[in-house]
Amino acid sequence: MSTPLFLHALSAFLFCMGLFVMMNRRNTILLLMGIELMLNGVNLSFVTFSRELGQLDGQLQLFFIITIAAAESAVGLSILVSVFRNFGSASTDRLKNLKG
Repeated sequence: MSTPLFLHALSAFLFCMGLFVMMNRRNTILLLMGIELMLNGVNLSFVTFSRELGQLDGQLQLFFIITIAAAESAVGLSILVSVFRNFGSASTDRLKNLKG
């Protein structure tokens, strides 16, 4: 099996696992981990396509996605800490009270 094919399969697996975690979990920490898995799968796919095509566009996109992932983690965890302080739980079922 060639290396790019393996990397494409791995990136699809990471993305699907992240999607599975997001669809089936109620814990917000696991939801954030699922988003990170999906973003890492996309990153791996961009780098693999960039390497195959001999262009730097995919590798430049990687830095923007890593920046967005870092900001998402910081904001998501700060919201999670605030929700945990107010409700005493990190479950997404408890957040239905926030609907306006």
